[in-house]
Amino acid sequence: MDRKYKDVIDRFNEKLTKIKADKRISLKRTNEGIHLCNNTLYLLKGIVEKHGFEDITAEIHFFKKVKAEPLGFLVYFSEVRSCELLMPKVGINNQLSFLKKKIRRINKFFNRNWDFVHYMEQGLTYLDNQYFTRENQVFPLYALPEACYLDPKFFTSKDMLWARIKGMNHYIAYVKNLIQEIQPQNKCSHQEHRYTKPLQWTSSKAALTELIYALYVTRAINDGKEDIKTIASCFEVVFGVKLENLYKTYFEIKARKGSRTRFLEELVQRFNEKMDRDDEFLDL
Repeated sequence: MDRKYKDVIDRFNEKLTKIKADKRISLKRTNEGIHLCNNTLYLLKGIVEKHGFEDITAEIHFFKKVKAEPLGFLVYFSEVRSCELLMPKVGINNQLSFLKKKIRRINKFFNRNWDFVHYMEQGLTYLDNQYFTRENQVFPLYALPEACYLDPKFFTSKDMLWARIKGMNHYIAYVKNLIQEIQPQNKCSHQEHRYTKPLQWTSSKAALTELIYALYVTRAINDGKEDIKTIASCFEVVFGVKLENLYKTYFEIKARKGSRTRFLEELVQRFNEKMDRDDEFLDL
């Protein structure tokens, strides 16, 4: 990377890492992200105005590689902010429906621009002079948050589209994570409505952890397609118990001296004893 931009981009990446630390980004964090991207683009614009470019290769590199990072994340944080503001606050099905509409909108965007997406993802370069130099500018016909960077000295015909593609790729991952976070709650809510009388887990949490792991490793639930967290979440809802640290409890079970699967062994013993008693009753 050109040394003129390195310090600006290094500071950008350092602050970006902190903002993106959590899977679910708060509105405060999205605002911080938007401010960071705007400030970085402002600094880059100042460098370009002051120093220009040595040659076409340097110009292409800037608009294709350097500017695209903060501009792409400006798109990303703007989309995340809009999503978090507009997503229904109540009703898991409403939230899932909202997020699936977002996915459809993203797919339409990529379908509309499939030729350029293909060009960029294949690492092609034969049209770079047309796409990433200011000599061949074509003013875009849409108004988006990044449109404030349409200074003739600071945009090319495709640099904003490329940034939007990069931003939407990050946004896809964010929406998928939200769906995965919400879906286990949805599965468990169906179970919750089946019970007219609440059930309570009255044994220890370690005992329940044994049972959950046993069901998980034997692939007894949904042919083993569910992860341990999903299974645990459903048990929490059904039995009104909170398993604060499932993995820690599991390692404590592993570290037991002597018999490690005490609850499971007790289940087997009690069940066998019941069947033996039933057999004795039938023999009378």
